Order: sequence, then structure tokens, then C-alpha cells
Amino acid sequence: MSKLRPPANRKEAAGVMPEVLQRLERHLDRLGLSELKKSLDGHLGWAQERKPSHAEFLERVLGEVAAIKRERRIERRFDASGLKVKKTLEAFDFPFQPKLDRAAIENLATLRFVDTHEDVLFTGKSGTGKSHILQALVLKVCEREQLVRYARCVDLVDALYAGLADGTYERRMKWWCRPALLVIDDVGLGQLKRRDDEPTAAHMLFTLLDRRHMEASTAITSNIKLSAWGKYLGDTTLAAALLDRLAANSIHIDIDGPSYRQDLARRRAKEQGLEQPADEAQA
Repeated sequence: MSKLRPPANRKEAAGVMPEVLQRLERHLDRLGLSELKKSLDGHLGWAQERKPSHAEFLERVLGEVAAIKRERRIERRFDASGLKVKKTLEAFDFPFQPKLDRAAIENLATLRFVDTHEDVLFTGKSGTGKSHILQALVLKVCEREQLVRYARCVDLVDALYAGLADGTYERRMKWWCRPALLVIDDVGLGQLKRRDDEPTAAHMLFTLLDRRHMEASTAITSNIKLSAWGKYLGDTTLAAALLDRLAANSIHIDIDGPSYRQDLARRRAKEQGLEQPADEAQA
């Protein structure tokens, strides 16, 4: 859409009389189209200069309204996703992870896995970019105007435990089952709390993934070896069943490479003449 140039005189705006302009502005106020009201003079100036057909002029104006409403819906989706910062794949440093299959990541970015209800599992040590990639996918799902939710594993489990305490467990479980894409980040980071009379985290996550299986996509990142999930989630048998369910319908990408955060820390230490931190051991 070309830049809108207001007419030199509002009375000259495509031959529109002042009283008509006033009525148009009242209509826009009532419809809540404040942005269109601000650009109205520009649209009228464009029409005066280009002499479009009625349909072309209407398409231009409605196109702006549609674009504004779409941006608002995308922002609402993002606000509801649980993320605070927008990350993109364009900002991902692929050369830093030469072993990572870039084509596989770009294929994920098409969101075909969401359409086919496949799951995604990212493994690898902390700082290799797993969360960045999934957070970028969250943004792409928002741009599709689909429902998406993001949570760290420990926060999701805490929310379900809170549901057991206040009697809203089933409602909360349905809430997590609803999105087209659910991202569970950082399995293995953070301490999972549990009382003896409560189900394990493995039980709750298995229930969640079982309900979503073949109905909606779930993407998970793990900072620990898959063999350590049983100990972390509190139930070896259910953790194994959960991983079997993932294996049956998931895309598994392991990022075997250096840590961005460690590299940044080393560069900062070097700039400041400090002792450089040692490499982090693989979990």
C-alpha cells in the first residue's frame, strides 16, 4: 500500500463535503476504527489523485481495517501464549550450531507438524538454542491466529498441582489440552514439588500428552538425557510410557553443539580481562 498523502485542504478531499466527512468520522468512532479515522484524509487524498474505481477504493480502505484487526488478533494470541519476548528464526545463529540440520528447522517453521498433529522433541545441553527455536515457532503459530501456549515444565506441573489443591485440576487440564500447539520447555530444569498423597509429575504429563495425542501438537525441550526423565518426573514406568508415546508421533531433534550462553560469558570475560568460565558438563 502506497504512502497516504492527505489533501492540502480537507474541503478538497475527493470532492467530499465537510458535513459528509464529519458523518464519516462519527461512523468510524462508533465502529471503534480510530486508526482508520486518523488515515481517512490520506485515503481521500489518494482517491483524489489516483481516481480509483469504487471497488478499488473500498478494497484499499477495508484492507487497512483487516490488517489492523489481524495485528490485534496476533498480539492477543501472543499475550495469551505465556511468552514475554518475541524471538524469530531469522535471529537464530545457525552458523554457531553447524551440526544442527537447518533444513529440518525451516521445515518445522512451515508448521506442517501442527496441521498433522505431530509432536516435537528437542534434546541437548542447556544454552544450545532449543528454547529460542520453539519460542520462534510460538510466534509463527500466533501469526496464524491459532491458539498456542508456552510454559516451563516446572511451572506447568506446579499449575496442575495447584488444581489438585483448589479442585480445579480437571478444568486446568482441559485448558492445557486446548491449544493447537503446547510448548513445554526445560524438562530437567527446576525442582518439581510433590506430596506423598499426590500423583507424580510423570502421571500428570502422561495424562496431558495422552489427551493431546493425535489431536494437537506438543513440543518439548529437555536439558537432561531421556533416560533421566523417570528420576526427574518421579515415576520411571510412566516416564517410559510418556517417551514411548512421544516416539510414536514425534520429530526428534538433538542439538549437539556449544552453548550460546557460555560463549557469550567467555567473550565478556575476555573483554573485561577476567578468568574465562569453564565449559558446562553435559547433563
